Amino acid sequence: MHSMIAEDLLNQMIPPLKVSDPASKAAKWLEEFHVGQLPVLENRQYRGLITEADLLDYENSDVPLTSVPFGFADVHVQHDQHFYNIMELAIQNKLQLVPVLDERREYMGVVTVGDTLAAFGQMPIAVGQGGIVVLSMAERDYSLTQISRYVEENNAKILSAHVAQDEHDPYKIRLTLKLNTPDLSRIVATLERFGYVITAQFSGAGEISAGEQDRFDALLKYLSL
Repeated sequence: MHSMIAEDLLNQMIPPLKVSDPASKAAKWLEEFHVGQLPVLENRQYRGLITEADLLDYENSDVPLTSVPFGFADVHVQHDQHFYNIMELAIQNKLQLVPVLDERREYMGVVTVGDTLAAFGQMPIAVGQGGIVVLSMAERDYSLTQISRYVEENNAKILSAHVAQDEHDPYKIRLTLKLNTPDLSRIVATLERFGYVITAQFSGAGEISAGEQDRFDALLKYLSL
């Protein structure tokens, strides 16, 4: 999976805005899609990301986005760049998503941090003596106390946890757990038996380069794990 590139990870659920769209539409879409940023296009050309902070004075305004100052015009990746580049840009700019452009610099879509995290789950990563499990669930099913009990029944402990909105489904959350054991098979089996969906796991297996470990450590820091 080391060859996975940006165009393999495009998220089709998050739409772009147009510079002619009113600010009120941007504010509504940010809320509806549970994201902190959305790409803005002029024709097919990427112009930047609009954020909640940009819209503080325009939430109910019909003023077009051309009249609203927004940034991140230079924050994007090419379609054939490695997903490490996506992660690095997201971390450096504190973003939930990164726009992807083609060879003509036209907009193709976005890749979210959640999609990048899932891509990491498909390759071996050394995580010291621990392991990491990423779960997706309905908000009503979230109970860290209950999940901790299932983990502890398998002689393990949760060292830290991070909850985020699931970018693929506004009614679900993504829970990332850092555990004190690299042996995840029984824990994953237990969680799945009780209906939890495991979207990624890192068991600490395999040899990786120092650069790969640095990037992975940066991702964990981004997730506050």
